Amino acid sequence: MVKDQNYLENKASYCLDLAKKLGATDISVFVGNSISETVNFRNKKLDESNRSDNLGIDITTYIGKKKSSISSSNLLNDNLNILIEKCIETTKNTPEDEFNSLPDKDLLAKEVKDLNLYDDNHIENDDKIKYLSRLEIAASNDKRIVNTESSFVEDKSNFILANSDGFCKGFKTSSFIASSVVVAKDDKSMERDYEYNQKCHLKDIKNAEELGKKAAEQTIKKLSPKKIGSEKIAIIFDKRIAKGILSTFASAISSSAISRGTSFLKDKINQKIFSDTINVLDKPDILKGLGSKSFDSEGVKIDTLKLVEQGILNHYLIDTYNGKKLNLKSNGRCGGTSNLYFENGKISFKDLINSNSKSLYITETIGHGSNIVTGDYSVGATGFLIENGEFKYPINEITIAGNFKDMFQNITLANDLEFEYSVNSPTMMVEGMVVAGK
Repeated sequence: MVKDQNYLENKASYCLDLAKKLGATDISVFVGNSISETVNFRNKKLDESNRSDNLGIDITTYIGKKKSSISSSNLLNDNLNILIEKCIETTKNTPEDEFNSLPDKDLLAKEVKDLNLYDDNHIENDDKIKYLSRLEIAASNDKRIVNTESSFVEDKSNFILANSDGFCKGFKTSSFIASSVVVAKDDKSMERDYEYNQKCHLKDIKNAEELGKKAAEQTIKKLSPKKIGSEKIAIIFDKRIAKGILSTFASAISSSAISRGTSFLKDKINQKIFSDTINVLDKPDILKGLGSKSFDSEGVKIDTLKLVEQGILNHYLIDTYNGKKLNLKSNGRCGGTSNLYFENGKISFKDLINSNSKSLYITETIGHGSNIVTGDYSVGATGFLIENGEFKYPINEITIAGNFKDMFQNITLANDLEFEYSVNSPTMMVEGMVVAGK
C-alpha cells in the first residue's frame, strides 16, 4: 500500500517548520510515494517480474528572491535536517532572480475534486501472468509472427504538495497498463508494431485477446512495403501520430518557450493560427482522465482552457516564474497540460480517406523532426498508400516535411476522437505536404 496522506503531510509540515526556523522566507515541499509492479513476457514465456517502491521528497527554499532546491529518497528526520540546512546555505549563496516566488496565494486550489483517479483493486502477479499468456497467444496466432513482447504494469501513487502560504493538498492516482509489441516477417521484410492500453481503473483495461490480436493485425499489414516517389500530397495521420503534433503545439505555447522567444508562436495571442474549424481544449476535470488533476505542480488551481477557438490562439500555458516574465498570471499549467485534445471534426473517418483520390496514411514517424523555434517539421515515416478511399499497400523509407505555420492552416479532423491518452486527437489530414521518396 502507498503511504497515506497523514504520513506525507507530517513529513511536509516538518520540513516547512524547520526551513522557516533556519531563515527561509518561503518554502515549497513535495512528498510522494509510488509503488509499481510489472510483469513482462517474451515469446509466450514469462521473462521478468519486478516491483519497485519509491519514496521521495523535493524541498525548495526561498530567501527573498534567491531560490534553491534539494531532493532525497531518505525521509528520516535526521537526513531531512541535513538536507534543509544544506538547501538554506545554497539559497544564501545563489544569485537573486526578480521572478522567483511562490504562486500568488489567491490562485492556489481551495479543494481537490473527486475525479475517480484511484482504483483500490490490486491484480496479483498470477493474474497478470494469466492475462499476458492469453494476450501472447492471441498475438502469435499467425505463422508470420516471429517475436512478441508484452507487459502488464500496475502503478499506485500518492503525494502531498505543501508551501509556506498554507497550501497542503494531494491525491492518489492509479494506473494499469497493458501493452503488446509484435514482430512479423515474410520473404520481403520484417516489420514491427504495437498496441497499448492505459486506464486508471482495472476493469477498463481491454480484453487480452483483443489487444494481442490488434497488435498482430497492425504488424502483418505492414509486411512487404513498397517505395514511392517524391511528391506533394495530402497526409493522413493516424491518431497515435496526430497526438504528437498536438504535443508539439503545446511545447510551442509553453510560457518558458514564449518568454525565451524560442517559439514560432510567440506574439500570436488572439491571432488565427489554425483554420476556422479547429478547436483545442485542455480539460483537467475529465473523470478517470489520464491527465486529470485539481491543481498544477505549484498548487495553482487548474480550470478548462479553450486554447484555440475557431482557429484563434487564446492562451499560452503559463506557470508562475515565466508568467511573471511575461507579466501574465499563472493559469495552472506548471508541469504542462492536463487532458489536451483537438475537438472532433465534422467528417467521418471514411469520408476523410475518400476526400482525395490519392493520399498517404502515416502510422509511424521516425526521428525528432519538430523545431518549435522555426516551426519546421521533417520526419521519416511509414504507412500506407490510399487510392480512392482504399488502402492499397504499405510504404516505407519516406520523409514527410512541412512547416507548422502552413500545416496548422491545412488541417482537417475526422470525428473519431477517443480519450486513450492524456493528449488525444482525432484522425488528422494535412493537405499539401512534401513527401521525399525513392
